[in-house]
Amino acid sequence: MKELLATVKENKRIAEGIWAITLTLPESVGEIKGGQFANLSVGDSAYPLKRPLGICSAEGNDVTLCYQLKGEGTHLISQKEAGEKLSVLLPLGNGFDLGNAKNVAVIGGGVGIFPLAAVVRQHAGAVNFRSYIGFRGKQYACLEDVFSKGGSLTVATDDGSMGMKGNAVGAFLSDYKEGAADLIISCGPPVMLRALKEALKERGIKTKCLVSLEERMGCGIGACLVCVCKKSDGHNARVCKDGPVFDINEVEL
Repeated sequence: MKELLATVKENKRIAEGIWAITLTLPESVGEIKGGQFANLSVGDSAYPLKRPLGICSAEGNDVTLCYQLKGEGTHLISQKEAGEKLSVLLPLGNGFDLGNAKNVAVIGGGVGIFPLAAVVRQHAGAVNFRSYIGFRGKQYACLEDVFSKGGSLTVATDDGSMGMKGNAVGAFLSDYKEGAADLIISCGPPVMLRALKEALKERGIKTKCLVSLEERMGCGIGACLVCVCKKSDGHNARVCKDGPVFDINEVEL
């Protein structure tokens, strides 16, 4: 983990309300695993807290972070132009560990697809991915090319404007075959992860499932305790430091 002053290389809109910012780091931060994230300054002293953004790709010293326009902070980030400097702390958290898995089911919803895209990019060719990604509608869809290059891809939208009508969990379940996946990885809104956990239990699916949690964060390094989540054993865990990736049975959703 390093805090660096990075240079904006590119900052562009990739879907309705979704942006991707590419930063050139002044030095290497070592290996970045899919599922890790960065804390990025908004470049305005009125907003001292950095924003936690998912790392979508890392190539050399270029790192791309994807984000959704929500509050003042992300709107300020979207206004940054090539050549501007921003402070960034990375890589943070624990990424997805695929172990020896060769066939991986990927289930992502909305902005939850960003860390999953990094995993697919990192392991494409060595691992066969079956991806199921969901969006509210066609205008919010992005990064389909990344997932399709990693293997098969099924897109679902709430309104049916693209792909099948429904959600990513439903798309996965409709295509699920026992033994087809060595591992399941997922990221999305809490309601999606709860639905996935319940469905796996109801159907008796024992395949190991890793999930990346989305939580509000302050420091990003485990000191402020803003992002605490409950574990199934009754203890607490810090999403930024102990996660954001957990076994789905390890945490309460």
